[in-house]
Amino acid sequence: MKRMANLNSWTVLAGIIIILLFLPNLTIISGIFTPSNENWEHMKEFVLTTYIKNSFILIVFTAVLTIIIGSSLAWMIAQYQFPFRRFLKWALILPLSIPPFIGAYTYHGIVNYTGVVQTTLREHFGLELNPGYFDIMNLPGAIFIYTIFLYPYVYTITRVFLSQQSASLVESARVLGKGPWQVFFQVVIPVSRVSIIGGASLVILEVLNDYGVVKYYGIQTFSTAIFQTWFGLGDIDSAIKLAASLMGFVIIILMLEKVLRGRRQYSYSTTKVRPLPRIQLKGAKAFFASSYGFIILSLGFCIPVLQLMDWLILTFGKIPMEEFLIYVKNSVLVAGISATCIVVFALIVGNFGRLVHGKISKLLPKLTILGYSIPGAVIAVAVVTAFIALDRFLAPLYQVLSANSTLVLSVSLVMLITAYIIRFFAIGYNSIESGYDKIGTDFRDASRSLGVGLTKTFFKVDVPMMKGAIISGFILVFIDILKEIPLTLILRPFNFDTLSTKAFQYASDEKIMEASQASLLIISLSAIAIVIFNKFLDKEPK
Repeated sequence: MKRMANLNSWTVLAGIIIILLFLPNLTIISGIFTPSNENWEHMKEFVLTTYIKNSFILIVFTAVLTIIIGSSLAWMIAQYQFPFRRFLKWALILPLSIPPFIGAYTYHGIVNYTGVVQTTLREHFGLELNPGYFDIMNLPGAIFIYTIFLYPYVYTITRVFLSQQSASLVESARVLGKGPWQVFFQVVIPVSRVSIIGGASLVILEVLNDYGVVKYYGIQTFSTAIFQTWFGLGDIDSAIKLAASLMGFVIIILMLEKVLRGRRQYSYSTTKVRPLPRIQLKGAKAFFASSYGFIILSLGFCIPVLQLMDWLILTFGKIPMEEFLIYVKNSVLVAGISATCIVVFALIVGNFGRLVHGKISKLLPKLTILGYSIPGAVIAVAVVTAFIALDRFLAPLYQVLSANSTLVLSVSLVMLITAYIIRFFAIGYNSIESGYDKIGTDFRDASRSLGVGLTKTFFKVDVPMMKGAIISGFILVFIDILKEIPLTLILRPFNFDTLSTKAFQYASDEKIMEASQASLLIISLSAIAIVIFNKFLDKEPK
């Protein structure tokens, strides 16, 4: 009976968490069936096509370019030996530490009329070119920003996959007379298709979720439309319909991803798997390989960081240190609480999947990770709608407690933290789930055979063995929340700013130099985390 009670307690806790994580998204689905108003009819007739067109152009061109850059770099690193290869192998991941909106305003500052590029051309070369040639605040400019800062998704996943491939595949192609380019396009790309499409799908989801770049560059997409409809028109019903349309857009993309992955599977035909032997490049080929890697690294990391450091020097002291420390405190507070909640919830849901056997116990946890595939603006609308309904339900209690307002939870940090948990639960859960897979169930079963209860076994056996997964999950979630923009802008309480929102506000107010301080701190923390995890997970011998 005690075992059943413990089992039921884990099941109940996991069930409550799963419902709370999934329920707000149902408000978006229900919004499809609400009556249309004038604003929605106007948008549907005149601007909805523009939102779809711009969003489609951004994701298609960004996906294609990130696939080209990411897969080519992955193949180059996995297959060839050339100068600075080991450095580039991990350094090429660093652009992921720069949020695209920070990259967007940094590059605009570099290439605008008073930026370093045009100033250098005028003062040192006497060239007065048309400023229109350097205009980056358009669709092509946004595609460049997304590509250069998001390609590491494709690069990382594909490189890991290629480094574990058997040499026999490539060697067989070479025996048949295939050249380097033929091997790449006819062998490497088909074999790596699942990894490439997986990385590209993450890129697409990040583009659809982004608000900072398209807002700063004045591009009309679903994200900007949701903000404008909600805050500009005060029309939450139409915002819900836009969110539902974007959710449908995401579902179509995810279904298309499954189709593109196809049913082909590649497996080893022998247990004697040899990793790819690297080919030593010399002369011009070695120079080209190193140059290609450094050019991409410079565009995606070195140039923006150097510009931000220059701005920091020029504006140091303009932002009072007390004010800056408040932004740091707010960022650490919400990111720390949210990451802790996510790790705790992930431990409960993951343990539920281990204790309860059956299809339902395997399916339900998967519902909790859907939030990562839903753009932040959509989750924000869902959470606000759910919390307003909750406040209305609790209104009699507020009156009993003599509250000054009927809106209590929906104007508090609780709503923002809830949205973070829904949005980033997948990151923490994946880390915890991999930790559970590694420790297995043998130690748990041994503890149970000695008469120790499930809960005590969890704290005395499972948690100590899961320290690595718990810490890694916490840090990864913490860094992602630190960079989050759409959710924070929509759901933050009045007069509550974080490092990311303040950097975005400074940039939006054309105070891009003042944004450098917060931006560099975000980048530094993210870069440190990326380097640590890359070194920790990298098993390649020197």
